[in-house]
Amino acid sequence: MISELDIALRLLVAAALGAAVGIERERDNQPAGLRTHMILVIGSALAMCLSINIAQLGTGGDPARLAAQVVSGIGFLGAGAILRYGFNVKGLTTATTLWSMAIVGLAVGYGYFIIGIVATALMLIVLTLLNVLEKRFVRKSVTRYISIQAAYHSGLIKSIRKAVNKLSDKVVSFTIQKNLKNKRIRIQIVAHVKRGEKLEDLTEVISNIEGVRGLKVE
Repeated sequence: MISELDIALRLLVAAALGAAVGIERERDNQPAGLRTHMILVIGSALAMCLSINIAQLGTGGDPARLAAQVVSGIGFLGAGAILRYGFNVKGLTTATTLWSMAIVGLAVGYGYFIIGIVATALMLIVLTLLNVLEKRFVRKSVTRYISIQAAYHSGLIKSIRKAVNKLSDKVVSFTIQKNLKNKRIRIQIVAHVKRGEKLEDLTEVISNIEGVRGLKVE
């Protein structure tokens, strides 16, 4: 059986590993940050320790049952971390870190300290170093949802399309809704914009087009 002192040590190690990943997520302004990751890893480590001790009491318990419930039950936390902003989805990485850190907690709870530390270190490398490389070399643009409301006049649509094409890498969709009665028009655009392109520049160019009455960029 695992002694209470050993359980306390494992919980401390689990808390430290959860804090390492939680701080990185907190700095990135994610919905699940430092406290969430720490509590999650501590709880999963405790569940693993209890599973081992209960099984060794001779009651015929399966040490994997509690651990399996942790792995399946962590899904609701991951789902809560995923948010949708227009056509953009944010929080998928945080959801995967929550699930992975639950596994790290189980590993530490079982006594695999080195494995838990190595797994946490690898996750931090992926979250920091690879994130920089991905932004610089892989994903050079971000998806922007642009909604424009304007008073229709000849050449308006052409001017807006020209401006968006100039400031974006690719226009994914260009939807037009026109009210024939009051000559109002609504244009919804989804475009890939370079990361270095400031939202202020995009907003200013479109706002200066004659007839534009309302603009929203996400």
